[in-house]
Amino acid sequence: MLDKSPRPSAVNVPNDLAAHWMPFTANRAFKKAPRLLAGAKDMHYLTVDGRKIIDAAAGMWCCNAGHGRSQISTAIGKMAEALDYAPPFQFGIPQAFELASRIAELAPAGLDHVFFCNSGSEAADTALKIALAYHQIQGQGSRIRLIGRERGYHGVGFGGTSVGGIVNNRRMFGSLLTGVDHLPTTYDREKQAFSKGEPEYGAHFADELERLVNLHGANTIAAVIVEPMAGSTGVLPAPKGYLKRLREITQKHGILLIFDEVITGYGRLGYAFAAERYGVVPDMITFAKGITNGAAPMGGVIVRDTIHDAFMAGPEHVVELTHGYTYSAHPLACAAGLATLDIYRDEKLFERARQLEPKFADAVMSLKGEPNVVDIRTIGLTAGIDLAPRADSPGKRGFDALNSAFHDNDLMLRIAGDTLALTPPLIVSEDQVGEIVEKVAKVIRAVA
Repeated sequence: MLDKSPRPSAVNVPNDLAAHWMPFTANRAFKKAPRLLAGAKDMHYLTVDGRKIIDAAAGMWCCNAGHGRSQISTAIGKMAEALDYAPPFQFGIPQAFELASRIAELAPAGLDHVFFCNSGSEAADTALKIALAYHQIQGQGSRIRLIGRERGYHGVGFGGTSVGGIVNNRRMFGSLLTGVDHLPTTYDREKQAFSKGEPEYGAHFADELERLVNLHGANTIAAVIVEPMAGSTGVLPAPKGYLKRLREITQKHGILLIFDEVITGYGRLGYAFAAERYGVVPDMITFAKGITNGAAPMGGVIVRDTIHDAFMAGPEHVVELTHGYTYSAHPLACAAGLATLDIYRDEKLFERARQLEPKFADAVMSLKGEPNVVDIRTIGLTAGIDLAPRADSPGKRGFDALNSAFHDNDLMLRIAGDTLALTPPLIVSEDQVGEIVEKVAKVIRAVA
């Protein structure tokens, strides 16, 4: 049902937008027609001119519990008054240990140790460094090769960019890290188009890891990192059996398996972590985004006991892992994380997402006949809608859709080239799902 409540008053906007060099943004185009936000509550953003924009993106895959949650902001405020900052090297705060324990309780059995950082990018680089260090202390220093996947996204650090497989994210940065290889993408439109959930076709793509083992030697490979659902590239769910096959091959050859769950963690696929949905236990899980509902920067790595314990040797006064960040386990982020986990638990949002998934999938699949729609993929409360690119300008149809959604249809969505991504907060109602799909249909027709 369309929101017809009164608009709030407009907000003053700076006259000069030039100084801010925006990330992952077409800056010149943005500043000609800015998409400026002034507030947010529940399922909506508020624009500077007073419009309510329904959020079909959960901010940026972050705000799983919706916006303006007073429980979180109150916790942050109280912590800011009590303890604004504490050094995470050689000192600690009770909230960090409590949060780590609660995250470990949500993770698969055997992943009981949490290393905190501040973003998904830092989490990916941290996991890769832990993998390299683990093999070093195990006397297998030849294991230095890292393997990612085509169309994968693991943030913007040197490690994450190197193992990432989105071409446009890599092309202007040269060779990056050496000793990196990539598995093929799991996506084959001819065999998987218009799939709900995990595609039936594609488990065999994991067997390419055996080829890389034969090429390089198992004793040179430290870790494989994959997303259970490749989100930033346009929503590519792992095929049925694919992740189990990867786990079998990595275990066979002593290679660590890292699940990048920065997007899939904290309910996006109906479970605390996608590892639970797929029934596969990796050696490490990276997380960020949903851990604080986007209210404060935080990321981390959940580590298998055997890996953690291997570092706990030697003199007790010696630092076991020479890695960390000034703002690891920041007090405000820990407060936000604890309050967020309370909301997920008390409102049963993971279970809610699981129950809503089939209705969400059916609603989004109703867009199949709209102009230029060449594929739709859904899993959890996430969908990717591929639009046919314009022959003379790939990505322009998607960019025009972003603008049409915001300026003309009071809708926020995400784009990846010519793919529209829908990732609403887990609090979305069935009526709001209908509203989102109705608006997306209008957007698709507008850019036809």
